[in-house]
Amino acid sequence: MYKLMAIDIDDTLINDDKEVTPAVQQALEAAIAKDVIVTLATGRAYSSAQAIARQTGLNVPIITFQGALIKNLLDEQVLYERYLPLVAARKLYEFCLERNLHLQTYIGDKLYSREENQKLIDYCALNKTPYYIEPVFSKMVEQPTHKMLVIDEPEVLDEIAPILREMLGNEVHITKSKPHFLEFMHHEGTKGHALSFLADHYKCDLSETIAIGDSWNDHEMLECAGLGVAMGNAIPALKELADYVTLSNNEDGVKHVIDKFILNAN
Repeated sequence: MYKLMAIDIDDTLINDDKEVTPAVQQALEAAIAKDVIVTLATGRAYSSAQAIARQTGLNVPIITFQGALIKNLLDEQVLYERYLPLVAARKLYEFCLERNLHLQTYIGDKLYSREENQKLIDYCALNKTPYYIEPVFSKMVEQPTHKMLVIDEPEVLDEIAPILREMLGNEVHITKSKPHFLEFMHHEGTKGHALSFLADHYKCDLSETIAIGDSWNDHEMLECAGLGVAMGNAIPALKELADYVTLSNNEDGVKHVIDKFILNAN
């Protein structure tokens, strides 16, 4: 029944030790053997996501930057790409400058920040991402970017998010990938838009797709997939809208979904 499955990486595909367990790996291979197209859908940059994708043996296009970039693993051809509008990027930069907020941007596959601080160091340690410091950050803002990101305490982000939504308008997609991360993309840079694109690319109906995630940035793809699955460790809001709640990322929740809906499906 299901032909395409999109899986978030952090706290979904990988456990708290940042590993794809052997059981999950075997399940992925079994799904692929049944001609299911398995892809990743992540907020990570392509360079970070592709390392995990190749490790798990995937060779299909993967969804990165929250859906703003779909790139083929085989030849690195770009299939889908949306840049944050330049006017919005400038406004966001000025806003962060005035309030002394940490802002980082991605140019190509490289992460840039205005200064080195603990927020940047911790973020890059989490994703094993190298970073580059550019004191004249205004020139980075003028370059095309798939994603900009503000890092701060959850209550600070909750306070500024509605202000920025009104300021930046409908052309910008704003989402939280984790409590401390507020991310900014083109309004069509969502995992839902990306999943719809890939379903069309592979000529399958959205009813034949599965989406698995744990955070609010996954809700668009869970809502448009034929089967939207929340992890056992997912935020409550995602569990509420999901069609099914699986086990946690530390209990091989992805394997459970594959076993139940693909391998044991009638």
